[in-house]
Amino acid sequence: MLKILKYSFYDLMRSSWSYVYLLFYLLLGFVMLFLSPSLSKAILTLMNVIIMLVPLIGTVFGVMYYYSSREFTELLLALPVKRSSIFLGQFFGVAISLSLSLIIGLGLPFVIYGLFQSSDIWQFGMLLLLGTLLTFIFTGISYNIALANENRIKGFGYAILVWLFLAVIYDGIFLISLMYFSDYPLDKFSLIASIFNPIDLSRIMMLLKLDISALLGYTGALFKKFFSNYWGSLIALGLLFVWVITPIFILRRQSTKKDF
Repeated sequence: MLKILKYSFYDLMRSSWSYVYLLFYLLLGFVMLFLSPSLSKAILTLMNVIIMLVPLIGTVFGVMYYYSSREFTELLLALPVKRSSIFLGQFFGVAISLSLSLIIGLGLPFVIYGLFQSSDIWQFGMLLLLGTLLTFIFTGISYNIALANENRIKGFGYAILVWLFLAVIYDGIFLISLMYFSDYPLDKFSLIASIFNPIDLSRIMMLLKLDISALLGYTGALFKKFFSNYWGSLIALGLLFVWVITPIFILRRQSTKKDF
């Protein structure tokens, strides 16, 4: 698996899209620091961009890499190599390369700006951690979708639909439910509903870390009320790690059962 991971990683590092991704975050970081008067405001602005953009890029790259490396995968399947090792190695190669592009691309501008001398270093570290977790989550989801669909158009369409649902539609349904059932106690329902959306969990965790009460929203305020900032952040982080592990477990199981 490590050899396949290494090959997939270097293959993506040679791709022009990886450099475009890296340069985009470099430019974004410098622009945010130029426009924002303080590091904390730049981090808050970046949070809104990363929480939406990172899942989309992870989704697109995961699907594209699976279908583009299909011939190479079929060659590996003819060798005495475990199926799970092949697909897990490819998945980790994609996820790690995207995560490094994010960390380096955003990290360099902030380091140049004087991040290590600022008290906001922990908030920025949390932002990068959440971006990395979201990369692994949505790359894993998209890889599972691609593995389950031989048709490229269907696989790509389903993956984008999942991202669209979790990023936009889920929140819309949630808000409509809160309005429609406003006469009922919805505290526990809201907490449970937020667990099933990693994007919402990331947003809540970052806002709890920044301690911005005005932007917490309904679910964020509930997390703070029931668990406090510290425990709310730990619980949200633990749930995000569950979101990371689940697609990996499904990918491993699906790869062993799929008939190629």
